[in-house]
This record gives sequence, structure tokens and C-alpha cells, in this order.
Amino acid sequence: MIGYHIRPLAPEALTSIQDRFLHALAEAGRAADHHLLLFSAEDESAEIDSVGRLHRGGAADAFVLYDLTADDRRPKALLDMGVPFVAFGRTDAGADTYPWVDVDNVLGTRLAVDHLVNRGHRRIAFLGWPSGRTIGDRRARGWHQAVESHRLASACGVLDARSEDSVQAAIQVTFRLLEHSEPPTAIVTATDTLAVGAMQAAQRWGLEVGRDLAVVGFDDTPTAAALELSSIRQPIELVGQQVVAALLGTDEAGPGHQLLEPQLVIRSSSARPARPRR
Repeated sequence: MIGYHIRPLAPEALTSIQDRFLHALAEAGRAADHHLLLFSAEDESAEIDSVGRLHRGGAADAFVLYDLTADDRRPKALLDMGVPFVAFGRTDAGADTYPWVDVDNVLGTRLAVDHLVNRGHRRIAFLGWPSGRTIGDRRARGWHQAVESHRLASACGVLDARSEDSVQAAIQVTFRLLEHSEPPTAIVTATDTLAVGAMQAAQRWGLEVGRDLAVVGFDDTPTAAALELSSIRQPIELVGQQVVAALLGTDEAGPGHQLLEPQLVIRSSSARPARPRR
């Protein structure tokens, strides 16, 4: 039995990557004749306490940690308790002390910028989460690295915008980007939720998404496919398989640290060449 703390959905988000991961984890576990024990907890401390009780009582043999923060206390706590686990994600420090599987979020936004540069865009904005959130910070880092590598830092540096992960918040922040004296011709976002807000803002501004403004999201949710939104797809099914393999000791990758590559899915929101704007 594999224990997993299920987190509440963000009320403003269009969908959650946790849904896909939970399904992938259950499928991979079933294939290995293991099953999931889901539990809830109010906060990080409560989750650690629950893990200890469930493991001591024999209800779960091992655990999967999800959505790690930069200074997450859970890995060290479980190591100290002697509880077997694998993390989906990793901390900024101490990640060499425990097994994890993660997706290269830095590479994801780099792929998005490279694609837009190849389409002729030179003013590429980033719409991400406020600083201090591990995944969001890594996605922002990828955008920064990419615009610097393409020598676009001077043109794009003022186009770094942050928003809470909701459509309405993204609309307001996108309006501010479009009000800039030299507005972006393309926007890379940290989530598909933010991308939908950017698309709605563009339409209200009188722009046609894909022609006047390119938009690329992140996570490739069902919403992205429905709205013809280009997006970065995480290999969640593979993550689930590798997490279970690491838990069961059948992982052939070696040290228990796996950084998987995401994929850019191109749709009409960014497929056309850049259109010059005055």
C-alpha cells in the first residue's frame, strides 16, 4: 500500500496537474500489484504526523510526496522517521539525500521561448506566479535564461509580470503588459490558467490570439487542447511509472534522481509567424 496526501484544488485554477498524476500513480501501482491509500492533512506538520501514524500502524508501506517547496520539511522528516518514500519534485537544498522524480520546468519555458523566437518574436513576455514558489521560480528562470541566450534581455526584461494563478488576475496583469510603450508580441505563461487569462485579455483588447499575439501555456491541460492553446506538456504518466519503480526498487535509472524532459505542443495560439506591431 502506497500512501499519498491529496491536496485541495486551487479554487481559481482551471484544472490541476495533481489529477493526472494521481491517475498515473494509481495505474502504475495497479500494474505492480500495489494500491493507493489517500489521506488529507491540514498542513505540512499534520501531513508528517499522518505519515508517521500510517506507517507505524502498517496502513501504508511507503509514501509519495507531491508538490515540494524549496525548503520543504517533509523529506528530512520522513528520512529521520525511517519511512520509505519517493518525491515528485525536489527541494533546492538536500535533494541528493532522498529519491525523487521531477520534470525540468526550466527547460519547459526555454522550449516555449525558443519556439517563439523561431516564429520571429522579439518582445516575449513572461506571465508567472509571484516569486517564492519553487515550480514557478524555475519556470521563470527558464524564460530568463532563454531570452538572455537569444540576446533579447533588453527588450524582454521589462515584460516580466507576475499574477496569482487565476484567469481574472491574469487578465488584469496582461492588460498592463499590453499598455506598455512597446507591448509584447508573445507571452509565455507559467500555467494554462494564466494563459487563458492572457488570451481573454488579448481578445478584449481587440487582438486576435495567434495572429496579433502569441500565447504559450504550461501543463497542456484539456483546456489547452479545447482552446487551441500551445502548451508545455509534462510526461506525467512516465512520472507515475518512475515513482512506483523507484518505490519498489525496480528503477534501472540508477541513483534515484530523475529529471524528465517536457514537450512543447504547438497549436494555433502560437503557430503563425510574428506579425509586426507599431
